[in-house]
Amino acid sequence: MEKRIIGVTGGVGAGKSRVLKILAGDFGAHVIQADEVAKALMEPGQECYRRVVEYLGDSILAEDGTIDRQAMAALIFGDGEKRRQVDRLTHPAVWQEVWREAETSPNRLVVIEAAILGQEFRDNCQEMWYVYTSRENRLLRLAKNRGYSEEKSRAIMESQAGEAEFEAFCDRRIDNNGTLEETRRQIDGLLTERKAEEPTI
Repeated sequence: MEKRIIGVTGGVGAGKSRVLKILAGDFGAHVIQADEVAKALMEPGQECYRRVVEYLGDSILAEDGTIDRQAMAALIFGDGEKRRQVDRLTHPAVWQEVWREAETSPNRLVVIEAAILGQEFRDNCQEMWYVYTSRENRLLRLAKNRGYSEEKSRAIMESQAGEAEFEAFCDRRIDNNGTLEETRRQIDGLLTERKAEEPTI
């Protein structure tokens, strides 16, 4: 049986981590989070670290020489050109590492999570899942789980793709407004549905 690669995406506060936890814990998926890969590649000594520090300057560095992600976010948030340039400096390396990890995984089910929509993400996954949660629930979760103010949460949401963009980009949608068990049933249904579509030899 060939490896099945699923892309998972959705806006901030949608509960993607819940979906990933279910996929890993209940269905044996190897989960790869693009943001975690990016963090590793931004450690001192890495080429992405050198490029970003060279571009943005030492003001983004913490006392120990690591990149202060909050300082970097504050510097590029709202500045489209700076943000695009940081993406250009880092995204190729991040995706190269994501695909390397996916290809070498011994698991038959590999799940890749990323919030940024892009053609490379779409092209390298057999299917894309959109984790949907209402804006009201997202605001509540972000306040409770991350301590974000409503203003901060709304600003982040506005900087990301909208619901229509996620819907157009993805093949399947998971409604994550309900209980853990309701979300699990949807995931089980999607996995079973695809399995039933596969030809038997």
